[in-house]
Amino acid sequence: MAQRFDLPEIIPVFPLPGALLLPRARLPLHLFEPRYLAMLEDVLKTRERLIGMVQPNPAPGRDGCTGLHRIGCVGRVTQFSETEDGRYMITLTGLSRFRMTEEVEGFTPYRRVRVCWDSFDRDMGPTETDPGFDRDGFMNLLSRYFNARALETDWESLEQADDELLINSLSMLLGFEPEEKQALLEAPSLATRRETLVMLLEYALRGGDNEDIVQ
Repeated sequence: MAQRFDLPEIIPVFPLPGALLLPRARLPLHLFEPRYLAMLEDVLKTRERLIGMVQPNPAPGRDGCTGLHRIGCVGRVTQFSETEDGRYMITLTGLSRFRMTEEVEGFTPYRRVRVCWDSFDRDMGPTETDPGFDRDGFMNLLSRYFNARALETDWESLEQADDELLINSLSMLLGFEPEEKQALLEAPSLATRRETLVMLLEYALRGGDNEDIVQ
């Protein structure tokens, strides 16, 4: 895995609504647009093989990064395969979050940004734990959410997953809105991400913007 000093100042970014990547997690992606196929081709020529995942931002752009949230997460291409019609299936393994400072002009069909890695030191450290995690209460809440949405899952695997894998996997996989995914990404620690996730699950069970309560 890359060390902090190996991370470059300029990275390509892939804006994809609702696609969340977190440190030490894996995100499968399907690439088929010509500009992102070109991005992958260029990335695979580098030693680091890094792609930054960011959420589009409908708010007015600031700091030279129009239409993008400033905080994203970079991942390393750890698996890739080509289909017969020229598309690619890849897997990104999350390394560290970053803060974009400006967009870099150039001749590539995809976007590149200058980034700062400060404030995200814990991302490159060991697996996080959550000492205050009430797992029984959380699993009960999650069960209510899955029942309300008529969703199925492998409950045995969820029960056996460690704190970080459980919280981060659910943050990435559940169908939250892009702004909610961004809030999960920006949570400074695993404990605050778990608190944010609980809040989103409870909000959904109350019916979201609707007044009807989901029983």
